[in-house]
Amino acid sequence: MWGKVLGTFFGFLFGRFIGAIFGLYVGHLFDRSMRSDFEQKGGFSRFFAGGSASDRQAIFFHATFSVMGHIAKSNGRVTEVHIQAANMLMEHMGLKDNQKKEAQEAFREGKLAGFNFESTLKDFKRSVFGRREILQMFVEIQIQAAYSDGVIQPQERKLLGAVGKTLGFSDADMKALFKRWEAEFRFHQQKQQGNGHSRSQPASKEALEDAYKVLGVSSDTPEAEVKKAYKKQMNQHHPDKLVSKGLPPEMMELAKGKAQDIQAAYDMIRQKVS
Repeated sequence: MWGKVLGTFFGFLFGRFIGAIFGLYVGHLFDRSMRSDFEQKGGFSRFFAGGSASDRQAIFFHATFSVMGHIAKSNGRVTEVHIQAANMLMEHMGLKDNQKKEAQEAFREGKLAGFNFESTLKDFKRSVFGRREILQMFVEIQIQAAYSDGVIQPQERKLLGAVGKTLGFSDADMKALFKRWEAEFRFHQQKQQGNGHSRSQPASKEALEDAYKVLGVSSDTPEAEVKKAYKKQMNQHHPDKLVSKGLPPEMMELAKGKAQDIQAAYDMIRQKVS
């Protein structure tokens, strides 16, 4: 059973992670002692050339993996599945050995009792000037990681709600993100298993319903509004758009996977209505 769960999840995980979580440099990301030790070692930025770009990448890696570790620990212990999810993400991003060690260090930092969860999130939000689309990408990554064992536990959901609230997302916003992501997971799973649609076989009712949810609409949404939602999603997640905002090479394949799922969902809907 776990082989199927993990195989499906990781295939989906690596095909649609949206990692463009960047902003300008801000210095206060760690507790004082943690930050001091990390900066003395050079932090993530020592592995990236390019000044401010390296600072932005360092912020992304630390915030992503430390918060991920904190949420994974919320049920009392970090499962092997959560550790594999984090490691597989590092592998897919193509992190070198030293980079991977720093990401693992951030993950372990997030598990510590003294980890300043709220402060890290607030500092992260300031670092990206509260840009909504970037903050949403961060939330989506954390939701996906929490779901790596096939279910989001109550304490994980509670912490994810706290992530959303701190970053400026309402309860309704978070419910919509959970609903959309779960639909995307099912949609991608069906697509991998060949249960979606083909030229000779129409889409199943379940796959079509999930396709609408991927775009954030419903089956009774007017065609013009569906098209508008599709364009909005592609504008937000298309790799070319993200590159223009500073997406690093490590994240390109992840962004492409997300855009491909959006495109596949829209194509399925167009085939149904045509």
